[in-house]
Amino acid sequence: MSKHRRRAPARKLQHRRVLAGGAFAVTVGVGAALGVWASGGDGAPAGSGQRPPGEPAAAPSPTRSYPLSQAPRTIPAVRSHTAARGPGWRPAHGGRVVVNNASLADEGKLVASELGLTYAGQRSDVRAGDVRLALGGSGNPESYTMTVRDGRVTIKGPADAGVFYGTRTLKQEVHGGGTAPEGVVNDMPAKPRRGFMLDIARKPFTAGWIEDRVRELGDLKFNELGLHFSDDQGFRIQSDTHPEIVSRDHLTKAQVKQIVDLAASRHITVVPEIDSPGHLGAVIAAHPDLQLRNAQGVATRGAIDISKPGSARIVDDLLDEYAGLFPGSQWHLGGDEYQALTVRDPQASYPQLAAAARKAYGSGGTVADLATGWLNDRAATVRKHGRTPRAWNDGFFRNTSVQPAGDIVVAYWTGKEIGARQPVEYLSAGRKVINYNDEFLYYVLGQPQTFVYPTGQRIYEQWTPRVLRGTQAVPARYDAQILGGSFAVWCDLANSQTQDQVAAGIRMPLRATIQKLWDPGKPTMSWTEFKGLANKLG
Repeated sequence: MSKHRRRAPARKLQHRRVLAGGAFAVTVGVGAALGVWASGGDGAPAGSGQRPPGEPAAAPSPTRSYPLSQAPRTIPAVRSHTAARGPGWRPAHGGRVVVNNASLADEGKLVASELGLTYAGQRSDVRAGDVRLALGGSGNPESYTMTVRDGRVTIKGPADAGVFYGTRTLKQEVHGGGTAPEGVVNDMPAKPRRGFMLDIARKPFTAGWIEDRVRELGDLKFNELGLHFSDDQGFRIQSDTHPEIVSRDHLTKAQVKQIVDLAASRHITVVPEIDSPGHLGAVIAAHPDLQLRNAQGVATRGAIDISKPGSARIVDDLLDEYAGLFPGSQWHLGGDEYQALTVRDPQASYPQLAAAARKAYGSGGTVADLATGWLNDRAATVRKHGRTPRAWNDGFFRNTSVQPAGDIVVAYWTGKEIGARQPVEYLSAGRKVINYNDEFLYYVLGQPQTFVYPTGQRIYEQWTPRVLRGTQAVPARYDAQILGGSFAVWCDLANSQTQDQVAAGIRMPLRATIQKLWDPGKPTMSWTEFKGLANKLG
């Protein structure tokens, strides 16, 4: 767990004098006025005056009344809130966070440090002001119930992840309005894959910057961080099997482990990508004998010659090596933009690939068959490590005798590739898909070609996980096959923005994206209200 700045503890509330008619009402609303006591500088209620020395404190009125609470205002919005009458909950000096299972210690310590409470560990006793984290129930492991009642908070879920997300809701409630509203929240995400992908190959980002994004993603309930760390411009993580390919400016394995561990503490899986057989320029620079060349001997940018056994060996070496560094269940194989398949006649242009295809798959074997076989072989490599592979949609080819392995998830990003296929073609074949729609979710530095920086408003108002290509949604019957989506930063023109400018530029798009992955329905807040809430929550 990382260190967190402790908030100054709230002052302990003192008994208040009754104001009018023997009872007073506290409005439990939403936002900054959410159940917050107005007080003077000396801690007494504003306008109440000071109790003269020796005068006994007035007894609390037994007839307090409260209006029904309003739903929490959080990003993403909670799916369900059952209103109740009561003052809600706010952190107070001496308050505790307790757990019913030692496996929740990380979640308990984190939220305690964030709210200025004491982490008291595994306890069964009950005290006023407690926040209790508990495992229990069944269902979606990312679901949780948060009950605010009798001056206490209970967050309960079937698994650690759901409990963690409940603590994120509580943190936002307190930071946004001071008080968690009375009642019961029942919450769970619509989609199991909620990601942010970062291109650190073309532009190196510092470990500290990436860790800041991990904390931001965790608070927003994202659960994946993709790292694209190998491309033509650089290879950005230390390698022990092939140190010759590593760029001067890179992350050490110790730094990556710290990022991975921090992510795990936020229930975020780090998904690595070594893109192949294209986008391998940094590897090829150290191994020029593996460069793909056409029939005239001209080198093909970024492409490795997949007819050479050495090409498979070096990529598999790297996949095997980094499996130990990235222990999550997901692995991105890339597979996009292999330049041998962007020419009019791949067989004529690359006779060595055509010959290898015929040798492997018979007289009808094609270069597309060979590339599909390459993808399947790399999937087999990561599958041995217990990983689920995914690949870009333009790494799946039409009319091939070799079919991509059925468990390779389609990372659908574009409909602009040669021989482009509609998303329904993948879905109708039964494939699972993750939405990386470049129309909405691609933040490409420098805005090359036709790319423009995406806006949070456009994502919030027009995109849903079913909008896989362009602006049109696929039929609702395919919704269950769409596992989720990922916002992506690509650094094509790396010096167009500093990393701080990137952080500012993606701030609202990330918040809009998670809102639609958590609940793809029409938001209840307008964009102006949503943006205002984001600014309030920080």
